[in-house]
Amino acid sequence: MGHREDLLEGAKRCLLEKGFLRTTARDIVKESGTNLASIGYHYGSKDALLVQAYVSLIEATGHRFEPGGQGEATKSTPAGSLERFQAVWTNIVEAVGESRAIWMLSFELILQGDRMPQVRRMLVEAEEQGRSGLLPLFNDIPEEEQGKEAIDTEGRFYQTLLQGLMVQWLFNPDTATDATQLTEGLRRVIAGVKGS
Repeated sequence: MGHREDLLEGAKRCLLEKGFLRTTARDIVKESGTNLASIGYHYGSKDALLVQAYVSLIEATGHRFEPGGQGEATKSTPAGSLERFQAVWTNIVEAVGESRAIWMLSFELILQGDRMPQVRRMLVEAEEQGRSGLLPLFNDIPEEEQGKEAIDTEGRFYQTLLQGLMVQWLFNPDTATDATQLTEGLRRVIAGVKGS
């Protein structure tokens, strides 16, 4: 690995151990075995590096959302079905429970966003990518082929569910909504809709 990759890996470890606000540039340098100048050269700033590290952590967790992994979801549950919906949310719930430190970090960033406007801007850009990244899990359309309307409606719907589940699972995993309950709730909403 080069300095750029070493910095990213070191920043990820620092984020998981110390969080965003308590991680210093010197912490990252110590953890990565690089030097302070490398941060500016490769990422522009410590905050930009930490945002990239955070996005990388989220992306790595997101790959665990696909039911069955390695494309098996398309073989076992049809795109757009309630079965697919439940399979994806089952994996998301498991990932949230197993990746508590990453999701706690998300809340740190949400709560501190007003105090860090540059970081907030970078995360807002990443948020849209997150919406488009969720859609293929449910509809099997590659991310780069997702239309703006789908991203702005379905993508927002799934992202809102994800954030709500994250809050519940971090606050009290014993009473948090599971994938079966979420799917049954959606089934009842669909059944109760009268014409469109």
